Amino acid sequence: MNIIHFPDLGEDIRASLQGKRWLVLRADDLPHATAALAFSELEDVLVAVDHRNRPIQDGLWMRAVHLLLVDETIDAGALQRSTGITRVTKAQGEVEQYLW
Repeated sequence: MNIIHFPDLGEDIRASLQGKRWLVLRADDLPHATAALAFSELEDVLVAVDHRNRPIQDGLWMRAVHLLLVDETIDAGALQRSTGITRVTKAQGEVEQYLW
């Protein structure tokens, strides 16, 4: 599976995403990822966000996310229904093991 992590994107974000299946971000990346999220949709790249150990704040970023990893304390089902994110999962381990 062809994966790119947000910090590995080059200056030409769209070119960096071409041919990728997944863009993986951490919660701390979200404030800096607006262009990457927009280009991921244009390039048909799925987006995964590891949001464990951070409070979740609603935002437009949720519209671009296909996989959201959350803490055990979060009601994953309710969050999935309210946001429309394809898969919200209580996760242990690395993000890559949850990608499809």
